[in-house]
Amino acid sequence: MYNSITSDISVSVLPVYIDERSKPEEGMYFWAYRVVVENRSDDSVQILSRHWHITDGNGLIEEVDGAGVVGEQPVIEAGDSFEYTSGCPLDTPSGIMVGHYVVKKADGDTIKVAIPAFSLDLPDFQPTYN
Repeated sequence: MYNSITSDISVSVLPVYIDERSKPEEGMYFWAYRVVVENRSDDSVQILSRHWHITDGNGLIEEVDGAGVVGEQPVIEAGDSFEYTSGCPLDTPSGIMVGHYVVKKADGDTIKVAIPAFSLDLPDFQPTYN
């Protein structure tokens, strides 16, 4: 589990390789990841948008921006959490994801909440070191 905390908002991510949706012989590898956003502040917050920086094993970078998460812009009350699952296909057996949410606080201000960097590694994958 990967974890980060920004302004009393905790983000935890657990990636899992999905063999059934992957086709290594065709260069397609698929990971699911579960995210838990926990509001440890004293006020409600709302996730407005997300930004992902995805790097595959060849160093190719994809930037992904979008409104909310999984089609929602959830309001998370003080002391509550929001959990969702999503996925990421790659052309390589390893990669890394990192990002942030834009979150609106109860006073109307917005902040960037860090999503921790997490690795996407094929089980038993042995990287090549130069």
